[in-house]
Amino acid sequence: MQDDSSRNTIIFLVCALALFIIYQMFVLEPAQKRRQAEIAAHPPVATAQLRPGAPALDVPPAVSRAAALAASPRVPINTPALKGTISLKGARIDDLMLTQYRETVDRNSPPVDMLRPEGTPFAWFVDFGWAGANVPGLPTPDTVWTVAQGAQLAPGQPLVLTYTNGQGLTFTRRIDVDPHYMFTVTDTVANGGAAPVTLAPYGSVQRQGIPPDVGKAQVVHEGATGWLDGRVRRFKYKDLAKKSPIEFNSTGAWTGITDKYWLAALIPNQAEPIHALYRDTKVGSLDVYEANFTGAARSVAPGQQITATQHLFAGAKTVPLLESYQRSLGVAHLDEAVDWGMFWFFTRPIFSFLQYIFQHVGSFGVAILLLTVAVRLLFFPIANKQYESMTKMKKVQPQMEELRKRYKDDPAKQQQELMALYQREKVNPVAGCLPILLQIPVFFALYKVLSINIEMRHAPFMGWIKDLSARDPTTVWNLFGAIPWDPAHAPLIGNILGTTLHIGILPLVYGFTMWLTTSMNPPAPDPAQQKIFQFMPVIFTFIMAPFAVGLLIYWTWTNLLSVLQQYIIMRRFKVDNPIDRLLGRFTGKAKAAE
Repeated sequence: MQDDSSRNTIIFLVCALALFIIYQMFVLEPAQKRRQAEIAAHPPVATAQLRPGAPALDVPPAVSRAAALAASPRVPINTPALKGTISLKGARIDDLMLTQYRETVDRNSPPVDMLRPEGTPFAWFVDFGWAGANVPGLPTPDTVWTVAQGAQLAPGQPLVLTYTNGQGLTFTRRIDVDPHYMFTVTDTVANGGAAPVTLAPYGSVQRQGIPPDVGKAQVVHEGATGWLDGRVRRFKYKDLAKKSPIEFNSTGAWTGITDKYWLAALIPNQAEPIHALYRDTKVGSLDVYEANFTGAARSVAPGQQITATQHLFAGAKTVPLLESYQRSLGVAHLDEAVDWGMFWFFTRPIFSFLQYIFQHVGSFGVAILLLTVAVRLLFFPIANKQYESMTKMKKVQPQMEELRKRYKDDPAKQQQELMALYQREKVNPVAGCLPILLQIPVFFALYKVLSINIEMRHAPFMGWIKDLSARDPTTVWNLFGAIPWDPAHAPLIGNILGTTLHIGILPLVYGFTMWLTTSMNPPAPDPAQQKIFQFMPVIFTFIMAPFAVGLLIYWTWTNLLSVLQQYIIMRRFKVDNPIDRLLGRFTGKAKAAE
């Protein structure tokens, strides 16, 4: 009898689809309704309260980074993790590079470009300031500040800027930075005039357009994020375009904009009530995305001064660092900047365990292999029952086929005899479904863990694998690099060969292991289904090819461990299996299961 993919694959897909539908009906849709109700319950506040202005509608034309940096006087930033400058025009934090991360795996690749000044393509920057109704001379993005202290901004070397508006108000801004990614901005206003003024501090993260590779992630959130009104808030860029503005009133909050690995988060005084806003402002064909907050208004009497302290996190979303800021600064749920997913109760402990393994073995690829072994051991009893059930089904397959042929004209009798066979041989055809259902949440949690883990980015493994977070760089079309030709640059079909049909070594290995696992399972009863299932490993090879190498290593290694477990069980039950047949072909013997 011809071996092919079993019903187990289709059971898994159906169960996964059902899980997604249930999640959509009972989690996503109610959450969307709650969010709409919250927005309706928190309408825009009265104009008497203070708000930062909308993004400028005269966004300058795109210029080079060097030209944008040269357009204003600047003070350098120099820390173990950051390099960049602060613009004295607007006292804006708009030029940051992450020196511990590279754009590509090339050793000569520049550091990751975190924040970019206005005027450059895909500008991303942070403003702090004061909002006031009918208060003339407030600092604006065009205000040029004066350096009162500091030749550079570095840990232990604060930068102090001042600005006097000529109408009695003196503004002082002190900026501190730690060795990692946390800025502390302390703004002071001294009123030397004759009348009191009312002001409110604000912070704003603005992104003018997004790069083509940002906002496309299906598994990891990219866009607006924050902890507001006691819950994590996430809005994709397309959500802001449809529902802008989105507003919240909150205490103990933070807000910002995130990429897959990088975060710019505004952290106000955790004891102070704020008003937070997300919006998308159209400037011609450009989308200007913004996350801002405004603190409580406060009055400054003549001869008095007020101070507001805020924080800015601008850097890599490493979980231990985010958790350390939660403790040291009392920031509410800052680690929620990492998208833990709907199975967070599985994702978090698996993430911590993977980090623990990585810290002890020093290789993220090896850590993935060991994590896979640990998960397989955890599910060993359940999987064993599943494989035993499928092996028994495969063992009685000839008898089932005989009954189907004998009673093909009497379906009722056929079903009766099949049920008697199942009872006699102690076989349960649906016994493999429950173990699959139990493993689905863990499967998705593992998928999420490997997708959000920044340690996997640019992590090498072995041989040709230089980046576990990228797709397999090899391709069958140039014999995996043996031919000095890049099929992605081929005329007419280069785009297809470089994307849809890009099949590397690891996807092929994955496809082969999938064929092995499914071939060990009972074949589908319907011949048409059997022919369809025969192509499933091929189809999944193309589906999985674009995924990160780290994920493919996990899935391939999982398949190999499943093959080993199934092989032992099939040998024990003396059931024919594809491994023995393959070994027989290589040794020249028609070796069958003993």
